[in-house]
Amino acid sequence: MKKRNMRLKGQLRMYMQWPLIMTVLLAAMNIWMYMVDKKAGLMMSVFVVVYLVIVGMLYFYNRSLILADLIQFSTQYKGIQNTLLKELAVPYVIILEDGRILWRNDSFAERIEGKKREQYLYKLIPELNTGVYPREDMGNVELEVTYKERDYQAELRRVSVEGFSEAEKLLQIPREKEYFIAVYMKDVTELNAYIRANEEQRLIAGLIYIDNYDEVMESVEEVRQSLLVALVDRKINKYISDVDGIVKKLEKDKYFVAIKKESYHKFEGDKFSLLEEVKQVNIGNARCATLSIGLGLNASTYAQSYNYARIAIDLALARGGDQAVIKDSKGITYFGGKKEQTAKNTRVKARVKAEALREFIVSKDQVFVMGHKLADADSFGACMGIYRAAVELEKKAHVVINEVTTSMRPLFDEIAESPAYGKDIFLTPEQALENVTDNTMVVVVDTNKPQMTECPGLLKRSKTIAVLDHHRQGSHVIDNAVLSYIEPYSSSTSEMVAEVLQYIVDDIRFPSVEADCLYAGIMIDTRNFMNRTGVRTFEAAAFLRRCGADITRVRKMFRDDMESYRAKAEAVRMAEVYREEYAIAQCPGDIESPTVLAAQAANELLDISGIKASFVLTVYEGRIYLSARSIDEVNVQIIAERLGGGGHINSAGAQFDHTNIWKAIQDLKDTIDQMIEEGDI
Repeated sequence: MKKRNMRLKGQLRMYMQWPLIMTVLLAAMNIWMYMVDKKAGLMMSVFVVVYLVIVGMLYFYNRSLILADLIQFSTQYKGIQNTLLKELAVPYVIILEDGRILWRNDSFAERIEGKKREQYLYKLIPELNTGVYPREDMGNVELEVTYKERDYQAELRRVSVEGFSEAEKLLQIPREKEYFIAVYMKDVTELNAYIRANEEQRLIAGLIYIDNYDEVMESVEEVRQSLLVALVDRKINKYISDVDGIVKKLEKDKYFVAIKKESYHKFEGDKFSLLEEVKQVNIGNARCATLSIGLGLNASTYAQSYNYARIAIDLALARGGDQAVIKDSKGITYFGGKKEQTAKNTRVKARVKAEALREFIVSKDQVFVMGHKLADADSFGACMGIYRAAVELEKKAHVVINEVTTSMRPLFDEIAESPAYGKDIFLTPEQALENVTDNTMVVVVDTNKPQMTECPGLLKRSKTIAVLDHHRQGSHVIDNAVLSYIEPYSSSTSEMVAEVLQYIVDDIRFPSVEADCLYAGIMIDTRNFMNRTGVRTFEAAAFLRRCGADITRVRKMFRDDMESYRAKAEAVRMAEVYREEYAIAQCPGDIESPTVLAAQAANELLDISGIKASFVLTVYEGRIYLSARSIDEVNVQIIAERLGGGGHINSAGAQFDHTNIWKAIQDLKDTIDQMIEEGDI
């Protein structure tokens, strides 16, 4: 009965039915022969009958033999297939959904397991754990793993075995888990080695600038100037030639370099020691030369690498020089920049920027000025200075400000309530977005980060944006500005604006309250002219005094009330001295304007002997704000950058997107420890 039910299928069945089809064709031909000639038809009928008998005998007799041969071939083929899979040169393993190894081939047992036989795959290779196994709604999973110093490209494939438990008597699998996971691992160690070797041979374009060429040349005798240049040239050429790179001098203070990528790793390892080596060149020059280095890394073309290098060198110069900036497709890396750049006494740049700013303002209908969020005295003073410049150029101007801190409330109220100003002098971010037009200019002061401005959306609505700031640039900058005036060595943005005002309008005069705003910005950022003050700082202050700034009124305006003073004193009292040099304190967040108080407490902590840098944290509006201050021994700006912030070399800040003050303090300590170990501070 079983034999009768056995039937051939597919192409083999069609092949076996061809004799029957031929019989039908012969019968049809035989009928045609009868119609032509009966005798010939009779003779052909005999041959057709004989053919049918022979074919029938062969078909029924050979059918069982063919089935037997097929079964034997299938059995042999299955054995050959299993042998080939077992002896496959690629490691192959079949596992269950929990990672248990069900079967492995010889290559897997030899290369992966060795003498040690594990029951679960993830115990051998932790990367191949249950978290990466393909699910029902996924395709194949591919990932690269490393095992015993060899690289493998692993592919995990889900294989369904529905009905397996019914057919298999030795292994029972739940119906909902009737599948295996097939894993094969291709050794790509040599391929990866060739890829890495090829990548290391790629050329990197770079630019090296001498930051203060003119100042250094002026500080040395004329007969020694050529010797000084030769020594600097030699330092640069030797540093690059040691790694088989090339150097081409473009101008008296600019160099183009090309190096291999593997050479960059050497520079990275010694923290670009060329920066310090050039500073040591001294043949009687009063000022040491400093370099800015920009490299374009991981670019797809050499043209793109050079473009990255130009962006990097511009960023290095904007951050004050004396550092190396590496730009690649993934981000920006900084080296050096531990000390502040020496301020330049010439105000040529201020005059050039003032003339450019005037041209942009004159060509627009209205001007919006905004600083950073939670505006301080410097931000507010700079805003009022640019506002006055726009008004003197007979343009309608507005200051965009959202929240007014307690310290700025007296100045803000005096201006807002004065009949000399329009009622719309101050606009909220929402009002600014409603009133902005295509012919509006936006001036950003005291920040160069778009997310830190009072209204980031305003930057997308305006095509004409100018930036004036004294903070060092970071990775995130306002990249669509038509005018960028950034001076990291300046004491404050108010100082920069006071200089610009002297050139933007001849014999400018403005109300004393605006002079107070600018003077307050300089005074607060310099801690009463004790921090980061230069010749130009006092010149700007003198200009503001001539314009009517009242020093006594400004000082009274920024006095603390008793509650704030006690909170600040408590923060100083409870400060922790970490590593005997860094003061870390917590400021109460239940007072008005705690961020301003935190900055003041950080300044107070610097007056303690032995403290190189101070950090004060406070919780405000669901976030933690960090104020970092130093005098001249530590660059707090690079510390703040590691924490997602930024700022000035002696005054910086950062924000944490949580309110766990102890976690924030621990993150700060870990960052300090890491940077000390790496030699960054």
